[in-house]
Amino acid sequence: MSVEILSAHRCFGGTLSICRHSSAATGTPMRFSIFVPEGRGRFPALTFLAGLTCTEENFTTKAGAYGRAAELGLAIVAPDTSPRGEGVTNDDAYDLGQGAGFYIDATEAPWAPHFQMETYVTRDLPSAVRDNFPVDGARQGVAGHSMGGHGALTLALKYPDHYRSVSAFAPIVSPSRCPWGEKAFTAYLGDDRSRWAAHDASALMANGGPVGHFDDILIDQGLADPFLENQLKPVLFEDACAMHRQKLTLRRHEGYDHSYYFIQTFIGDHLAFHAERLK
Repeated sequence: MSVEILSAHRCFGGTLSICRHSSAATGTPMRFSIFVPEGRGRFPALTFLAGLTCTEENFTTKAGAYGRAAELGLAIVAPDTSPRGEGVTNDDAYDLGQGAGFYIDATEAPWAPHFQMETYVTRDLPSAVRDNFPVDGARQGVAGHSMGGHGALTLALKYPDHYRSVSAFAPIVSPSRCPWGEKAFTAYLGDDRSRWAAHDASALMANGGPVGHFDDILIDQGLADPFLENQLKPVLFEDACAMHRQKLTLRRHEGYDHSYYFIQTFIGDHLAFHAERLK
């Protein structure tokens, strides 16, 4: 799969590239950034999924991740959060449509033709990265924030052969039981809630899979996060993990909110967590 490099920047001895490529899943051009450390590779890679309203730029410019990634010899891939462009269905609200792909494959009109983000992240994106950059396709981790934390958890649980490590910042752990998820899932998947469970990390874990594949799952949650009680509800995933004795490190932090300042504070811990498991 060919990739167009829109720009490339020297960064902590490595290279940060901003890329565009055609996705068969979404039927659109898609953008992503990739940081590759200095050296010959092939490097283990972490895919970071961003949250509502974000593009590939948010993590790239705000997370402050690349110095630590360079020290650890870890590549980082940050894709866009949805298909975009002329002919791609959108909505005026911030929590639906472009910028709000929820990392699922839509089945309902008018979203289904382009909103195939699950297939994009698990098939097209890794193929584009492997074909064009010195990363090791067998050593992959996934992380994310908010909506992207939902994506990281659900995709790791659904595709354990793809990912050896998973972590999240302030994830939506049960979109079937929060306003953001209920709105998006109704639009993208329809009214039949029985179909939603396949895209709900707490439901997937409660159903027992894949317990034991991950030696630990790391989640950081700020206790000053305005979305904590109504949208994020980390206790639901905590309870599901406890039910099946899946080890979960859920760290709760006084005073921290939902912003990238929170992510900057703890991103080094997450990168070290993944690097250890991707050796």
